[in-house]
Amino acid sequence: MPEDLAARVKAYEDELVAFRRDLHAHPELSWAELRTTRKLAERLVEAGLAPRVLPEGTGLTCDIGQGERAIGLRADIDALPILDGKAVEYASTVPGVCHACGHDLHATAVLGAGLVLADLAREGLLPGRVRLVLQPAEESSRSGARAVIEAGGADGLERIFALHCDPRAEVGKVGLRAGPITGSADHVLVRLAGPGGHTARPHLTADLIFALGTLVTELPAALSRRVDPRASLSLVWGRIVAGRAANAIPHSGEIEGTVRCLDSRAWADSPDLVEELVHAIVAPYGVTAEVTYTRNVPPVDNEEVSVALFSEAVRATEGPDALVGTEQSLGGEDFAWYLAGIPGALARLGVCPPGVPDRKRLDLHQGHFDADERAIPVGVRVLVAAAYLSFS
Repeated sequence: MPEDLAARVKAYEDELVAFRRDLHAHPELSWAELRTTRKLAERLVEAGLAPRVLPEGTGLTCDIGQGERAIGLRADIDALPILDGKAVEYASTVPGVCHACGHDLHATAVLGAGLVLADLAREGLLPGRVRLVLQPAEESSRSGARAVIEAGGADGLERIFALHCDPRAEVGKVGLRAGPITGSADHVLVRLAGPGGHTARPHLTADLIFALGTLVTELPAALSRRVDPRASLSLVWGRIVAGRAANAIPHSGEIEGTVRCLDSRAWADSPDLVEELVHAIVAPYGVTAEVTYTRNVPPVDNEEVSVALFSEAVRATEGPDALVGTEQSLGGEDFAWYLAGIPGALARLGVCPPGVPDRKRLDLHQGHFDADERAIPVGVRVLVAAAYLSFS
């Protein structure tokens, strides 16, 4: 690695903070990241690079350097349909849309790594080829990672690395673990139908509301008894809709939620099991059920050699105390699709200001979430170092 890596990153630090704030103020939802893609592409072109926008018009890839060996650095760029509740000058200017998961910082860190690597390549100091993958639609069930792969954006990569903000870890810390680091995340929608009727005579119709309520409580419980507890299969409902009058049993209703799991085998079996249990639970109530189970992502399974390289990158640039362990989470991440065919690893980048008590540390997907911007140069240094070490 170049001995002056820290100084090279420092030269871009103010620009990168400003770039991140611009992205934060102008968030875009999955598959609509047109401005974000344009801003990233313009800066890469300014650096003398040739970014390639993906076929759908959002997201891009960009190769830096020469050689057959290629290492990928991936970031997601989409935002969430969440109201930004922060009183900061760079708060979202788009009502109801917010970078509440740190993707603006992910994108900025990979951009910063690209700018540093471009400088090194011009000086003949980059020993191989690095591909930036600035991916759309991580938050969408129609995975942006799969779109990148289908478009050839991951072809030829020998290894791939990514960072994800961790609001529970202090800035300056990077968490890693070999093996699964996230869970699977699927979507389930159950629609019930019946004849409807008067609440005074539920015995003459099908009590659809009662059936929905039973399903809400019984399905998660039944799953916990049909799957090995070590798999941590978890169904949590997020939406329930039925009825418009207090004295009328509706003829239809639906519930919607997510199924998360830590085990690949249990994840593979979960659609059939959910379908079976839904029909068994509602059968006594005389309603019909339609189950729509949508696969999202399997667990992110970090490859051991890639974790070792990433760990060495952290120690080399941030010092031995910066590297920390991290637990597997039930959160989903479509970086998993890259690792289905390419060795790689996802690390957790600490973004919490030092000294904040645990009880006051916000979680992801909250409107008040913000990242300590001192994490940006940490992310840049670690990504550049991981790429370099992969060529050794």
